[in-house]
Amino acid sequence: MRISASLLLPLLLSCTSPDPVAGGPAAEPPTTAAADAPAPPPAPSVYSWLPAGRYQPSQTVAARFAPPAGYQRVAVAAGSFGQWLRYLPLLPAGTPVKLYNGQPKDRQDVHAAVLDLDVGQRDLQQCADAVIRLRAEYLFSQNPDQVHFHLTSGDDVGFKDWYSGRGFAVKGDDVLPAARPAEAPSHPNFRRYLNQIFTYAGTLSLSKELQPTPLAQVQAGDVLIRGGSPGHAVLVLDVAVQPATGRRLVLLAQSYMPAQQMHVLTNLWDETGLGAWFYLDPQQERVSTPEWTFRKTELRRFE
Repeated sequence: MRISASLLLPLLLSCTSPDPVAGGPAAEPPTTAAADAPAPPPAPSVYSWLPAGRYQPSQTVAARFAPPAGYQRVAVAAGSFGQWLRYLPLLPAGTPVKLYNGQPKDRQDVHAAVLDLDVGQRDLQQCADAVIRLRAEYLFSQNPDQVHFHLTSGDDVGFKDWYSGRGFAVKGDDVLPAARPAEAPSHPNFRRYLNQIFTYAGTLSLSKELQPTPLAQVQAGDVLIRGGSPGHAVLVLDVAVQPATGRRLVLLAQSYMPAQQMHVLTNLWDETGLGAWFYLDPQQERVSTPEWTFRKTELRRFE
């Protein structure tokens, strides 16, 4: 395996200062919120990082964020990534976003909620890494042997290989196979595996793993992503649809730089009571989020 040394430094710099075109008004969907009867949540045990008994059904994405009036949540299959995201646990309302070192994020006006998800004690779980984290946690809950991600070098590193004793090491310009102790596929070992992935992957590698998707077909689990340095990634947590028109609203979540708690974004520009929901207008060339603006062609999907 080989990776250019010039690629290693940007890996931790993929979520940099706000994009020059960030900002601008969002579209104006309906004005009021109405409760939508959610499907039964998955078992709390699928959120493997939580201590036993901590999961609270009243403190989830679905419970906290009802679709606006006239909209209903898009149906998701039981056991799907979309269902898993819909019932992610949240910290209490009003919780500030904190960085990996415990300090508050500079901007506390961009979030509507904070996910109950650890960020680690190193500056690793930034934007693309947080997306990788949630996708990996979902796969871990289904079958740990399904977890694999590419490094920026293009090398595919699977958790099964890693816990079985087949790791890797970076030496100069090279990424080489490296023996490591075989371990059980436990969640603590899985988190150590992810820290290595976070170190040598980023928006560039993740964008290459995902498939381009039309904005009009957005679904939970899709990713708005610009690969590179600077780059950024925002995850679609949930989708609601207006049956009469097919118009779709989304809930979005991000981490940023420095590494910080993943948070549900709030719609800063909407004056109609949209709250945390965003309208991704397929007729517009740009998709504005509080700290980044994407091109409409930058929506992608996990296979």
